[in-house]
Amino acid sequence: MGRNTSELLGQLKINREAAPESNSRPTIIAASAGVAAGLLLGIFATTLLDDEKPAPQPIAKAVAQDSTTPKIQPAPVIERETVLNASGYITARRMATVSAEVMGLITSVDVEEGMSVTEGQVLAQLDDAKAKVNLDFALAQIQVLRARQASIVANLEEAQRQRVRFAGLIDRQYSSRAQLTQSEARVESLQAELSSALADIKVAEIEVQRQRERLEDHTIRAAFAGVVTQKNAQPGEIVAPSSAGGGFTRTGICTIVDMDSLEIEVDVNEAFIGRVSPGQKVNANLDAYPDWDIPATVVAIIPTADRAKATVRVRIGIDRTDPRILPDMGVKVAFLQREAEG
Repeated sequence: MGRNTSELLGQLKINREAAPESNSRPTIIAASAGVAAGLLLGIFATTLLDDEKPAPQPIAKAVAQDSTTPKIQPAPVIERETVLNASGYITARRMATVSAEVMGLITSVDVEEGMSVTEGQVLAQLDDAKAKVNLDFALAQIQVLRARQASIVANLEEAQRQRVRFAGLIDRQYSSRAQLTQSEARVESLQAELSSALADIKVAEIEVQRQRERLEDHTIRAAFAGVVTQKNAQPGEIVAPSSAGGGFTRTGICTIVDMDSLEIEVDVNEAFIGRVSPGQKVNANLDAYPDWDIPATVVAIIPTADRAKATVRVRIGIDRTDPRILPDMGVKVAFLQREAEG
């Protein structure tokens, strides 16, 4: 290609030493030379562009590889239609206000609001000085009765020995029948006293057990594991289960809620209760977190209606517990269409 270009340029070269044949011939020759030079430059540029163009990619092969690669299809999302909307509150199935079985002065309270407690954990302590004295008195009574038992046993053994002697002497006529009879009566009397003493000891042991339980009643413990939501008493106040409250007299120490027993209670208009059934799926949204969908399931429909409000109460169980769910929170629920109806 380079050689042909040089020959063409040599042929188009103008010899200025030769005499011009006419006035119009140089003009024609110059125009022809310009056109030829332009054509040569275009061909040269096209050749350079063809040399620099990148090699084509194996598109067909890439497409063939992609066609054989398995594609993962997304799982279909099943959206159920909402058949009924209602509102209600979060409630706890296990909630208790812990109190004492006896009346007493509170000496310490070992819990605060928000504290998690375990079953049997000490929550508060009452003044147990009198209970300890009563227990000591019951233990002393047992010691007295056991000493009495030992005395009766000693007298009984002596009476039995006398009865044996009188029985042996009566054959030799050294004792009378009356003495033998008296010795036998004394043995029977002492045996009865021993039985009475053993029964008294049994009663005293029961009294000791009762006083120990009475003393234990002054220590207030958690009936089940949960979270303390209210602290109702302070040291120095008097707690009395039968009191109406007020002043320094309290009926309870604290309130414990089992957070694992939280559920939703809603009132459904009795005209639409036919759209609700046990086991039906529910989508719940707390008023505090309206964008958070909580999966839930209908647990039971309370078999009675409220005549004043014309509603039926429905219990809804929460499928997944969460610390953000708190008792007495407001909640809105949407009952989803049952699978059998879809």
